[in-house]
Amino acid sequence: MSKKEQFIKEINDGYTFKGRFIVLGSAMLDGACMTNTLVKIPLKTMNRHGLIAGATGSGKTKTLQILAEHLSQQGVPSLLMDIKGDLSGIAAPSEGHPKIDERHAQIGIPFEAGASPVEFLSLSSEPGARLRATVLEFGPVLFSKILGLNDTQAGIVAVVYKYCDDNKLPLLDLADFKQTLQYITNEGKEDAEKLYGRISSASVGTIMRKIIELEQQDAERFFGERSFDVDDLIRTDKNGRGIVSVLRLTDIQDRPKLFSTFMLQMLAEIYSNFPEEGDAEKPKLVIFIDEAHLVFEEASDALMDQIEVIVKLIRSKGVGLFFVTQNPADIPDDVLGQLGLKIQHALRAFTAKDRKAIKLAAQNYPISEFYDVAQAVTELGIGEALVTALNEKGIPTPLAHTLLRAPESRMDVLTEREIDSIIRKSEIIDKYNEEINRESAHEILTKKLEEAQDETIQKEMRAQRERARSTSSRQEKSAIEKIIGNPTTRQVARTVARELTRGLLGVLGISSTTRRKR
Repeated sequence: MSKKEQFIKEINDGYTFKGRFIVLGSAMLDGACMTNTLVKIPLKTMNRHGLIAGATGSGKTKTLQILAEHLSQQGVPSLLMDIKGDLSGIAAPSEGHPKIDERHAQIGIPFEAGASPVEFLSLSSEPGARLRATVLEFGPVLFSKILGLNDTQAGIVAVVYKYCDDNKLPLLDLADFKQTLQYITNEGKEDAEKLYGRISSASVGTIMRKIIELEQQDAERFFGERSFDVDDLIRTDKNGRGIVSVLRLTDIQDRPKLFSTFMLQMLAEIYSNFPEEGDAEKPKLVIFIDEAHLVFEEASDALMDQIEVIVKLIRSKGVGLFFVTQNPADIPDDVLGQLGLKIQHALRAFTAKDRKAIKLAAQNYPISEFYDVAQAVTELGIGEALVTALNEKGIPTPLAHTLLRAPESRMDVLTEREIDSIIRKSEIIDKYNEEINRESAHEILTKKLEEAQDETIQKEMRAQRERARSTSSRQEKSAIEKIIGNPTTRQVARTVARELTRGLLGVLGISSTTRRKR
């Protein structure tokens, strides 16, 4: 058997599955495409997570687009993090091109243009249904990890949550959290410390600074109501196609803390709410995290631990996570080890550091007698990739240098008018873009402080009036006493009394002589 025949047999045997699958393209050997030697991904293992890596311009985004649109055709919804703003085209059919036809002829499959049903979502001012979550939904542990707090500071966060729970104070946004924290360390300090112990003012200051840092990345847009229901990510359209939710994040690249906060909360919420799926025939939801390094580079060690735990556990909920990044080294080893599907686009060796990174990247792929992986990864053309997946038994498939099929949807972005047209047809935008600001911890405690302040002012005013009356009375008494106690005043009084007496006796006809005789 020749090398070519042996290669074709190995690929055909390794990529033949009983269940449903997605065709990625056709395998290549020595630079030539082996027509009809198809490289497939079984739907059953798409919840085992994956990696799409490669240098800028190597075709990562188009590979993501291929997977998302074919998942949709199989009735599997997906969530796409559109950080570069180039994924909106999945909502419109491809316009076709002779080079696309040529590529598909080489692969051995027909090209059919088609669009996917799309829902646009937003974390910021981008058009789309707004994603929000309340501070309460994070819980004290996750919220503390997002802020990067130590154990002492995390204990104070737990006290804030407990105080709000005990006093029926809705903890919805960052303003609620800050107001509660200030209240239990000032006006309500005495009562709070009796119930929950001493609260360090230094730790409180650190927590406040961490929250301000989060606010500076526009996080107040994310925290609040109405909370996003993760069940809205797993909808299908009337034709049974999975809806592709495109989260527009073009204005979020300089705010990695907000992005990682959202991602972690979303994954935690999915894990909490989705039921166990067991060994399903297809995933319930697939999430593609573009520019995945943004999730990890700003994460604290505690936050990294939380991400790793969720990545390991969320698979049982029927959810697959696909990390899209330039180099596999961007993904922590503990996470990388959990990824079943690996699609490696070209890496460029311009520096010694690049060559070292390529050598490390090559070690993430199965050994192949047909390829020198470290060399092959530098020679891949645009739209080509090294692929290995898990078969239905969880065994890695043979490494295949693959000529990838073209996306059936548009490879360019939609115009703003086209995006607006899709948004207007959304079934959930009115639900999530409604402004809600119900009375919560901030308003309740502010009102309580104002009432306490009013009562204090009233007491002070009453006290001032009492003091004024008392002072006036004392002043009047003092004046009379001074007059009476004056010697001149007493002499005048005696003289007046004597003259009055004389006048009265004269009127009665009694003289002073008569009085003496008597």
